[in-house]
Amino acid sequence: MGLYSARKLRKKRQQYRWNDKDYKRRMLKLKEKADPLEGSPQGRGIVLEKRVIEAKQPNSALRKCVRVQILKNGKQLTSFVPGDEAIEHIDEHDEVVVEGIGGATGGPKGDLPTVRYQVVKVNGVSLEELVAGNKEKPTR
Repeated sequence: MGLYSARKLRKKRQQYRWNDKDYKRRMLKLKEKADPLEGSPQGRGIVLEKRVIEAKQPNSALRKCVRVQILKNGKQLTSFVPGDEAIEHIDEHDEVVVEGIGGATGGPKGDLPTVRYQVVKVNGVSLEELVAGNKEKPTR
């Protein structure tokens, strides 16, 4: 702690920062590496299957979800389909755009265990527009 100790103090402080779990995860970019979307806000994918997931206690609902394979890296994820009867507008092999669902620190939202993403678009058309009946899904 003397007159010429600044360099040593700074070096030590930098070393000890690695003991902080959040700093280490941030510096090694572990969140982006584990994330199927690789840190991007949205991602395109192909629907593999439709499925229903039971809500956690105390709710008892069957939430409509789809299994999606991301195009850029081939990773698979489960994505929630928001809206009444919105699942009817999605078929297998459709191209969808998924985004994070916005739970606490990128985790699942509400009563859906393990579901961290939601469908935004189907074949380039907004899912909200399809559910409202304002637009139709393009036929291939």
